[in-house]
Amino acid sequence: MSRDPSQLLYAETHEWADLVTDADQSIATVGISAFAIEQLNDLVYMDLPEVGKAVVAGEEFGEVESVKAVSPLYSPVTGEVIEVHADLPDQLDQLNDDPYNFGWILKVKLADNDGRDRLMDHAAYEKQCADAG
Repeated sequence: MSRDPSQLLYAETHEWADLVTDADQSIATVGISAFAIEQLNDLVYMDLPEVGKAVVAGEEFGEVESVKAVSPLYSPVTGEVIEVHADLPDQLDQLNDDPYNFGWILKVKLADNDGRDRLMDHAAYEKQCADAG
């Protein structure tokens, strides 16, 4: 499956969410945007949460470190971590090449009040990035 960045939702803090409803549950796959990766430059370390951890929209769930800074990772949604991309921390160079497919970080089973109302569509996110440029 290939993710189209224009179909994702984005947090102001540059994380993306791909929301899928399957049967009676909603799952968000979460990652960081190409813009964020470009700004961080030369990623060297990523700290991921454990499966089962509760995450809250807008709150920190981990961190990513580049040669120039350590940056917190914020959850774009509220729910429970059901899967983490365990291979990602050892292959951060591939995150630069494919942030929306290979570069997913975690999957979250969404809570009833999941926080998605705080997220931007692609056009609004692109505008935010251009204004920050």
